[in-house]
Amino acid sequence: MPTRRWRGCRRTAALLAESAYHYGTFFDLFGVGEEYKPFPILDGSDPGGFVRFTAKMLKRSELGEAHADAARELAEELVRGQVSFMFQPGDYLIVNQRRFLHGREALHSGPETVPVADRRLLLQLFLRARAGAGSAV
Repeated sequence: MPTRRWRGCRRTAALLAESAYHYGTFFDLFGVGEEYKPFPILDGSDPGGFVRFTAKMLKRSELGEAHADAARELAEELVRGQVSFMFQPGDYLIVNQRRFLHGREALHSGPETVPVADRRLLLQLFLRARAGAGSAV
């Protein structure tokens, strides 16, 4: 799958790099460090940068107009470049969140309308390379 570079303006990128964003509440975390809040959407600390974004943060965060506009511009670009997969029962997808963005669309009018046996099962796993072992790809 070819990669695309976002061509957003420098001002937008600068706003997205500020620690002004937050999303959700985390609980029962063990061995993964403290909650990162607020955080930048674009974090250049990793080689090639790191993106932490969910469009839900636009509705659930108290953002100033400039930061919200910057996040909306990025969201529009992400939707423009998206690729969709239709999964069947038993299918799975493993995504390296350091290399690819991912998302999911709503199930019907909400998960409560989908029979329990037909709902998606989403699992998250944190993997890290040992110090000095090179990058985990």
